[in-house]
Amino acid sequence: MKRHAPSAERNREPLLSVLREVLPAQGTVLELASGTGQHAVFFARALPGLTWQPTDVDPTALASIEAWRQEEGPPNLRAPLALDVLAEPWPVQRADALVAINLVHISPWEACQGLLRGAGRVLAPGGPLVLYGAYFVEGEPPAPSNLAFDASLRERDPAWGVRELGAVTAEARRHGLERERVIQMPSHNLTVVFRVRTG
Repeated sequence: MKRHAPSAERNREPLLSVLREVLPAQGTVLELASGTGQHAVFFARALPGLTWQPTDVDPTALASIEAWRQEEGPPNLRAPLALDVLAEPWPVQRADALVAINLVHISPWEACQGLLRGAGRVLAPGGPLVLYGAYFVEGEPPAPSNLAFDASLRERDPAWGVRELGAVTAEARRHGLERERVIQMPSHNLTVVFRVRTG
C-alpha cells in the first residue's frame, strides 16, 4: 500500500525551506494531490505548529498516504481525504494555507482552474496558495529538460503539460489571488506563491 516516489525525497528539503518562509506558524494546511504521502509526513513532522491535511482523488494514493501516516505520521498529520479539485464544495471548507506539488502539469487545465477556484473559496484574505512544479515563463527561453518533460507528459495524456506561468497567474486573479513570489528551485522547477487579496 505504501508507495515511494524518488522525486519526493529529492525536492522535499528545498520545498521545506520555502514553506518555512511563506506558511503561517499555526493553522491548517490543505495539501492537494498528496500522491504517495511522503511529503505530508515530512512536512507535518518538520512544521509541528501546523495541522497538515493531505488529500487526493486517486484511491491508490489515498491508501499510500494512510499507510505512511500509520507507520510514520506525527500527531498533527490528519487522515487523508478524497478531494477532486473540480468538485464543489470541497470536503474542507476552510484552510489557512493550500499547497499543491506537481498538480498543475500532471492534470488537465480544468484541474488547474478548479484548484484556483477552490483556493479562492477556502482561503481567508491573505492566505497563501503554494504551487510547485515546472512552468514556462513568458520572456524566458524554456529549459530543454522542461521541453522534454512537456512532450513526455503530453504523450501520456494530451490534456497534461507544462503550463505558462502567465496563464496560471491570469486565472488566479479571476478567483481573487495575486501572485506574490516566484522562487527558483532545483531541476528548473519553480515554487509560485499566491495570496488571496485582502482589499
